Amino acid sequence: MNDKSKLTRRGFLTSTAAAMLAASALPGCGKKSTQSGAPTASSLRVPVARTGDGAGKSKVILIRDAKVMDDNRAVDAAVMASMLDQAVAALVGESDPAKAWARLIKPTDTVGVKTNEWRFLRTPLELEAAIRKRVEGAGVTSERISIRDRGVLSDPIFQRATALINARPMRTHHWSGVGTCIKNYILFHPAPAEWHEDSCANLGGIWKLPIVEGKTRLNILVMMSPLFHGKGPHHFHAEYTWNYKGLIVGFDPVAVDSTGLRILEAKRRAHFGKEEPFATPVTHLRVADKKYQLGNSDSSRIEVVKLGWQHEMLI
Repeated sequence: MNDKSKLTRRGFLTSTAAAMLAASALPGCGKKSTQSGAPTASSLRVPVARTGDGAGKSKVILIRDAKVMDDNRAVDAAVMASMLDQAVAALVGESDPAKAWARLIKPTDTVGVKTNEWRFLRTPLELEAAIRKRVEGAGVTSERISIRDRGVLSDPIFQRATALINARPMRTHHWSGVGTCIKNYILFHPAPAEWHEDSCANLGGIWKLPIVEGKTRLNILVMMSPLFHGKGPHHFHAEYTWNYKGLIVGFDPVAVDSTGLRILEAKRRAHFGKEEPFATPVTHLRVADKKYQLGNSDSSRIEVVKLGWQHEMLI
């Protein structure tokens, strides 16, 4: 590991403070990559996620389908693909999903799809396949697409990626309170444990790393069977999951995650019959908003568009 990799978390954040303050929040977060072949915000013609006084709302799509998963939690690939298409089309403002994806991904892009492979609750393989199909449909060859969780720093596709798609399940988490799209990028840092301080409050700083900043075209928070309660590292109890059968999709990762958090909080109230604080307080979403300007954490600044199955949406 070189000297740069050994920088302390404090040193890293201090050295990049100016860049953090200057960054603007475009689709996903930060400004779009201007590497050769990467589309600019204007060429993509997608909504900009804004924060700060007088800023507009961030739009997120919450879509559910009762048929996407059976009682054994086997996922219907066709229904999953349809849900993703509907969500992306609604987010971008296109009736044709192929045209919607063409506004997010260009044939010249190199695309990394950051998923999550936690053995108890991983990103569904059916969702990964649906994303790959649409990215290839936008003109990107398979040789310039990589889908993975661990090993992104050593993956040549991720190393030269011009576009990232972020997809992971929502769940409670020992270190950060909840596992979110923002937290999903922790493996883009060579020493992930350095971000555990203060219940992972500064996870938004990871989104300012050069390998990440300005590249995220889409955030997908998987709400198929979220984990709403647990204590201790790597905790998992199936009794604290439920078949929500949803996806939350958006450009603004803070808004996407904050919407998922509201649903988990509502489920906890329904289950416990009272306000039940998370074992670890959730701080990183507000910090990502206020300190790192990644998006909107306040529900008054988030427009939630609800599609599909409406039963017990909890929001």
